[in-house]
Order: sequence, then structure tokens, then C-alpha cells
Amino acid sequence: MATKRIALAYSGGLDTSCIVPWLRENIPNAEVICVVGDVGQGADELTGVEKKAKDSGAAECHVVDLKHEFTDEFVFPTMITGAVYEGRYLLGTAIARPVLARGQVNVAKKTGCTALAHGCTGKGNDQVRFESAYAALAPEMEIIAPWRMDAWKLSGRMAMLEYLKERNIPTTASATKIYSRDRNLWHISHEGGAIEDPWNAPPADAWMLTADPATAPNVAKDVTVGFVKGRPVTVNGRNFSGPDLVLRLNEIAAPHGVGRIDLVENRRVGMKSRGLYETPGGTVIVEALRALEELVLDRETRHYREHLGLTFAELVYDGRWFTPLREALWTCAERMAEHLDGDVTVRLFKGHATPVKRRSPHSLYAEKMVSFEGEEIYSQKDAGGFIKLLSLPEKIRALKNKGQAT
Repeated sequence: MATKRIALAYSGGLDTSCIVPWLRENIPNAEVICVVGDVGQGADELTGVEKKAKDSGAAECHVVDLKHEFTDEFVFPTMITGAVYEGRYLLGTAIARPVLARGQVNVAKKTGCTALAHGCTGKGNDQVRFESAYAALAPEMEIIAPWRMDAWKLSGRMAMLEYLKERNIPTTASATKIYSRDRNLWHISHEGGAIEDPWNAPPADAWMLTADPATAPNVAKDVTVGFVKGRPVTVNGRNFSGPDLVLRLNEIAAPHGVGRIDLVENRRVGMKSRGLYETPGGTVIVEALRALEELVLDRETRHYREHLGLTFAELVYDGRWFTPLREALWTCAERMAEHLDGDVTVRLFKGHATPVKRRSPHSLYAEKMVSFEGEEIYSQKDAGGFIKLLSLPEKIRALKNKGQAT
């Protein structure tokens, strides 16, 4: 029987460490090719990951650097659209899934795989995100989702630890892990444990990246972000690549407690879940970008961008990145952002990121016109006719109601 090569989205965590041997035992003639996408999760997760994959039975392990693709093709465009899911979530986990899936598919095609596998549970959003991307990028490949298969009996942490122990497969996981986390350049998410009860305040030991705002410095710090066509390119006048810029802003904003949210969200699969998210640098970028929009975009364009952002956020959250609608909306948002050049200074203080200064060569703000002195372009007398036309429907309705208009 021919070998069946399966590309597995691999993290090195407990779930995927179990999936490698499970695939070999439950899929005839399976050869597992592990694919690790580096989206900035850090050395703690990536160091030794190739050896860990091989020790669990993988035939190969490919670590793919996706950091630049992640920021430049996924994160920054999403922020330019104004996409914020349910008003608060900056989509840190959701944005990473399409770039990870694309990296996995690319490795699968290069290594002769005929199937794609992931370690997502049957209750979460990620199964939808990965498999929607697979469908768009590799429709010819089989999809294997162990958590949804009858043969998968490893329903709990203890069962998985025992499974690895029986096979002498080393793991750094323990039975005492409290929280489930997802980390990349853009954010860290925390779920599980005491977080699952919405009546519990966020546990102090859950946060990893940001300082407690209550103990953050008592002196505010200003940071200036420079933009070209809506993309952040400088911090305090210094140029950075996309990944380095996010990391630099994380370093600056995290000590001030910026970027924490505690959210009960609506998952795509229908249930609600509670998560804690830390996105310090991302919060600074988003606040600065919105302040730049205030200066540059006209009223109708800005309001439509807000409408577009709501739809874009739902598409990203739902795993619909590789769709015609998502592409069309980005084309529109990119056009809107053509004049979003300039600098914004954001003040960081005890959990808050507040824009305090903004400038742009394309600013529509005209100080003389706003003041009572400028009458050359806009005369106050002009407003009378405008108001009469604007309020004409209300006037006609009122006269009709009084029988004074026919």
C-alpha cells in the first residue's frame, strides 16, 4: 500500500504531540509531515520544536518564517479596514489562521502530501478557519480533523498525557496547566481555568505581556507612530519592518498596561466563550490610525469605512479570508487609505492609549474655516440655504399635518 503523506499544522503543544502518533496508528501507512508556522510566538514555543516533532514520530518537520507575511499581508490590512470584532477584539488569533494555513498548504504541496490535518477541537472557531482556507487553497486535498473522528478518544489533558507516556514520547506538558493560550506577534489570548466563569474577575496570574494598569508608571509616556497609506512604518521617527515595529510598540506599551481586554464573544459555531486578550502594540496602532482618519477622511468616506470594517471583522473572525468578498472589501479600503500619511502621538497611561497629536500632509482640517475669522471660503451666511434644504422634508411634513400644504 502506498504511503499517505499528511501535512499537520503543528505547534509542539500537547494536542499536536498526541496527533502525530495517533495519525500513524489510525491512518494506514501514514507519514506525518509537521509544519510549524513562525508568526512570532517566541523562542519558548519554537526552540527544539523540530526535535520534539521527530521524537513524537514525524517523518519531517518544517519551520516556516511567516512573520513578515503575517504583519504586512494580514494584520496591517485588517487594521486599515477598521476591523474590530464585536467592538473590542483586535482579531489576534483569527488573523493568524489564514497565513498559517497558507504556509501549511505550501509545504504540503512541496513535500508531496495528499492530506492536511489540524489539532482544532470540534467546539472552536479555528477548525472553521483552517478548513475554509484549505478549501480555497488546496481543494484537492483530504482534510483530517482527529478531534471530530470516532477513533479519537483523548478527550482530556490527563488522557493525552497518559497516551504519550505509554509510547515513551517526551513532553514538557503537565497535568497542572491552567490556561489555554495562543501567542503571536500581535497578541496573546488566554482561556480556560477560572476565566471560563464570567462572574470571576480576570485572574492576576493569567496576564503575561502587559502590566497591571493599577501598578503601571504614574507618569505618562508619549509614543509617535508614522504612517504611509495607513501602514505603520516608524516609531518615534525610526523606521522598522512590520514585525519589528509591532514588537517595539509591544515593548513600549506593555509596561503601561495598554491593550488588555476581557471579552465574552460569540463564536462562529454558535456558543459564547470568554477570553482575555493582550494586544499592547496593536492597540497603539489602532488608536493612532483612527486619529489619522479623523484628520484626513471626509465624512462619507469615514462612515463607510466604519461600515466596511464591521463586515471585514466578521469575515476574518469566521475564517473567510480567501473569499471574493474579503478581497473586494480590501480593495476598497486600500483605496480609502491612499492619503493616510502622517504622524500621530499616542499618550500611554495606566491602561489607556490616547491620541494627543496628529498631523498629515493630506489633512482636511482647516483651522481658519473652523474659527470665527475665516470667511473667504466658507461664509456663515451660506449655512442658511443649506439648512433650509436639509430640513425641507420635515417642514413639508409639519405643514401637511397642519393642513397648510397640498
